[in-house]
Amino acid sequence: MKTDRRRFVQTAPAFSLIPRHVLGGQAAQPAPSEKIHIALAGCGTEAIRELPQFIRNPMFRFTAVCDPCRPAAGYRDWSPNGLLNGIRKMLNQPGWGAGFDSVIPAGLDVARNVIETYYNAPGSVRAYTDFRELLEKESDLQAVWIMTPDHHHGWMSMRAMSRRLHVMMHKPIANRLNEAKAVIEAAKKTGVATHFLAWNTGHGIAQVKEWIDSGAIGTLREIHNWTNRPVWPQYAELPQEGAPVPRGFDWNLWLGPEKERPYHPCYTHMVFRGWYDFGGGTLADMGIYSLWSVFRALRLESPDLIEPLRTHHCRFDGNTATRIQNDFSFPTASMTRIRFPKTAGRGGVDLIWYDGGMKPFAPVESGIEELPAEGMIFRGDKGFILSGFRVEKPVLYAEGRQPQEAPQAPERPDVSELFTQACRGGQPSPGAFTEAWGISETVCLWGAALRAGRRLKYDAAAGGFTSDGKANEYLSRTYRAGWELPQI
Repeated sequence: MKTDRRRFVQTAPAFSLIPRHVLGGQAAQPAPSEKIHIALAGCGTEAIRELPQFIRNPMFRFTAVCDPCRPAAGYRDWSPNGLLNGIRKMLNQPGWGAGFDSVIPAGLDVARNVIETYYNAPGSVRAYTDFRELLEKESDLQAVWIMTPDHHHGWMSMRAMSRRLHVMMHKPIANRLNEAKAVIEAAKKTGVATHFLAWNTGHGIAQVKEWIDSGAIGTLREIHNWTNRPVWPQYAELPQEGAPVPRGFDWNLWLGPEKERPYHPCYTHMVFRGWYDFGGGTLADMGIYSLWSVFRALRLESPDLIEPLRTHHCRFDGNTATRIQNDFSFPTASMTRIRFPKTAGRGGVDLIWYDGGMKPFAPVESGIEELPAEGMIFRGDKGFILSGFRVEKPVLYAEGRQPQEAPQAPERPDVSELFTQACRGGQPSPGAFTEAWGISETVCLWGAALRAGRRLKYDAAAGGFTSDGKANEYLSRTYRAGWELPQI
């Protein structure tokens, strides 16, 4: 029977691989037959920034890259030279990218060059602009790492899993509820190794849960979590004029499953997450990091009500001021109450998410005049716990007690090691897709409620809103021909 190398490696017995200890002087490196051949899909700034932690893992071998944007043109970043300096440090080549001092280094050509330079193996990495072509031609592949804009996450991961490839992906699972559910179900059905990069150990969540379970703050009533995002431009209106598509940029492939529209740079690099079609907003960007451990520890399951408050924009139509009816971009700032009903194990809990500079008032008992730009509060009827954004360094403020700091939390495990072990048939990653439904459901419902601009009641069993039928349209996507989700 014919078989490709990927399927052979997944099914072959352990003794068919070359053990490391027989490699003599190279014993510290895995044999070629032990390496996981992985492709990077999405070569923007975040992928380049996170590449070092994975390319340095000797169990990975990057063999292909994919992005519809070939040249390093039009990218933005947090600093002018931070990314460039990071690449030079990883490669130990201070002179790498001599022409990039005024250009952000990202894109297909940059990713390919960086990987081949790191391996000192020119020509060893294949480059594709179309992910479908990559899957068709890369028969030697075992895993993919998806770092694209949010609207590609669902269909890319589904197509990869339909090929029984292992998948590591950045947040969110998807920016549509029905798509997120399909991805998680596919992960369960195929049994491939998966890892969700926004997975978080929660730093001090174990101590927080212990305080809550002991009744130190009474009955938990509210969880407040706030971020300084967005830290990218948010657009109050749709682009009115088209712009020329940059050379080397395939706009059709970048749109992917989303509906056609004229190209404009305010849709793409760095700012895509501010659009409902392409992104998931601040909760998808940062809330998954902060709340993953909270959902798991406190067993927050499907909410039954989402109530948003959001900013709006106005304009003049002639000499008349009107409010812009916006269901295309996330607001500049918002505050949303997400209600989790009472269960057998706990009472009802409200999660309040803030962004755009909005945050709760500092509790008087804390002695703090102003809360930091990002953080979290667990409030009960007899006290509260104040912590950092990802539950780091929690402090207990309880009635009749001095403030109590939590002991130092253990270090976060090596993410790349967790994923490689899962790919090799070891324990599933604690950040597996199959563990991500609760937070993914909430992220998608939040986005839909902001888009609708009103309080929505949600029926988890039915998988839809009961108070607004139109809002259910925001829970799914209409796929362009050739971009549908595969059946698994």
